[in-house]
This record gives sequence, C-alpha cells and structure tokens, in this order.
Amino acid sequence: MPNLTLADLANQIEEDVRRALAEDIGSGDITAQLIPEDRRASARVITRERAVIAGTAWVDAVFRQLDARVQVRWEVADGDQVEPNQVLFQLEGPARALLSGERAALNFLQTLSGVATVCRYYADLVDGTSVKLLDTRKTVPGLRLAQKYAVTCGGCHNHRIGLYDAFLIKENHIAACGGIAEAVAAAHAIGPGKPVEVEVESLDELQQALEAGADIIMLDELSLADMRRAVEITAGRAKLEASGGINEQTLRTIAETGVDYISIGGLTKHVRAVDLSMRLQH
Repeated sequence: MPNLTLADLANQIEEDVRRALAEDIGSGDITAQLIPEDRRASARVITRERAVIAGTAWVDAVFRQLDARVQVRWEVADGDQVEPNQVLFQLEGPARALLSGERAALNFLQTLSGVATVCRYYADLVDGTSVKLLDTRKTVPGLRLAQKYAVTCGGCHNHRIGLYDAFLIKENHIAACGGIAEAVAAAHAIGPGKPVEVEVESLDELQQALEAGADIIMLDELSLADMRRAVEITAGRAKLEASGGINEQTLRTIAETGVDYISIGGLTKHVRAVDLSMRLQH
C-alpha cells in the first residue's frame, strides 16, 4: 500500500484542527479575553528532548483557522531530527490567538512527533536490511491518518488505512468462509484489484495461501526457522509479512530472515508525546 502524503491529507488536516479547536475553545477562550484585543505578541516553541518532528501542517492549520494574521515561521521540517532546547518555530500576531491556539497546536505536534520518533528508532534497528516496517490500525481514534503520516516521517511505512482499502483475512474470516482457498477466492471476486493478505500460523497454511493466490501472507508468530523456510518456499510468489510478539530485541533477527515486511502495533499504539514548550516573548 502506498504511503500517505500531505497532499492526501489536506482536507483531513483541516477537519482534525476544526475538531480540536471546537473541543478546546468551545464558546470562547475566556482567559484570553483578559488580554486587550489589539495586543500583539511573539512566541517561540522549543523541544525539551531529542525527537523527530512530524505535524507541522497541523500547527499551521491551527493558527490559520484561528486568525489569519498569525505568522508561523518554521526552523525545522517534518522528518528532521532535533535536539533538546532547539527552537522549532516562532509565532507573531494577535496575542489572544497565540494563546488560544497554543494547546491544540502543541498537542498535534507533540503527539505526531512522538510517533515519528519511535518509528525512527525502529527503522534504525533494521538499517541495512531490505525489510519495510509497517504500522497497523492500532491508532488513536480520530487521528489515524495523522498518525500514519507521522509514521512515514520517521522512516517507516503504511499498512492498509482501514477495513476498506485492502483485504486482511485472519483466522476467524477463514473459519467463517470455510477455508483459505474459499476466503481468497471470495476476496478476489468482491474486490478485484484490491490487495489480498492472508494470516497463517503454519507452513501448511502458507502453502494453502500461496496456492489460493494471496498477494501478501502474514506469518503470525512463526519461529525464526519457519520464517526462513517460508521465504524459501515462497520464492517471490507473494510478499511475506512477519507479525505478532515482535519487539526491539527480536526485530533485527526477524528482519534478517528475508521477510518483506514486519508490522508493529507499537509504532502508533504506545506513543509518548514529545515534551514541548511555548514561551511568549512580549
């Protein structure tokens, strides 16, 4: 599946930000009303820790939607590695808008940068291998596309976006359909041209998936020996994806088996926000 780009997300970014501002500001920022309406100010945002940046477009949208007079000047870009106390961007404009938009803007930037930072860490662990690390659908509700974009900023890749753009046939689907061959045949009939992936738990099931014409085969918690054997058996007839119980200690060894992909729920599921700070300058 292709990686998401900002061009794909233009409308989604605006909607994400509209929801965030409505949630935070509601009927109006009563604390910001303490400040004279004509007061202008500038501010800068720094990171307090090492991180990989993602989410600049969401920050831009926050201040654009609040007040078009706010100027945002970036000193970094998505995908950049930053160090503690580094300035990320500067703001100038009406003081009320700067303060009303602060939390929403930083929430997007700290969360998406957290995803990108984790992804860069994992991507570095498999550097030099040919494997691609994939995200999953284990995302924050309402922020899936944003998080999947952040994954790409950290050097990892997107799996399917949802339940609509590719088939992923798991154990329960297979049981309900009557077998792997039946499930794959039905998928090809229902969605011609859409990728069909099958989860298998043994080399015997792998063979069935190959014979059925699966495009991608997910090896669910197979041993390292069975993964290597799966690569030999498949010999390019389908892409292989390792999944289940993978962590930073086992990742490199699994990558070296020759599988094409490794999917890791933790790229988006266990995200920890990056520590950011905004300071008004006058």
